[in-house]
Amino acid sequence: MRFGRLDPVAAEIIEAHAGTMADNDSNKRRRLVEFKDGCRYGKFGRTKAYELIARDKIRAYKMGGKTMIDLDSVDDYHASLPRVETRVG
Repeated sequence: MRFGRLDPVAAEIIEAHAGTMADNDSNKRRRLVEFKDGCRYGKFGRTKAYELIARDKIRAYKMGGKTMIDLDSVDDYHASLPRVETRVG
């Protein structure tokens, strides 16, 4: 599986975990990765990840004893961030 224009780190994370993804109700595959890889993909640390989970900004699931982060929710979170407005004088 190749991921075209993705950040190389993100592509590596997704590719490494491609076999661990679970199906959801709509037959779309969830992109679940281990917590540390979700933080790396989202470019935030553990504390920020737990804050985003608590505020329902990103989704996380328990799989056995591991916390898995849904990469689609990380993408949605990034898409919701406000754009920086520059002032040209």
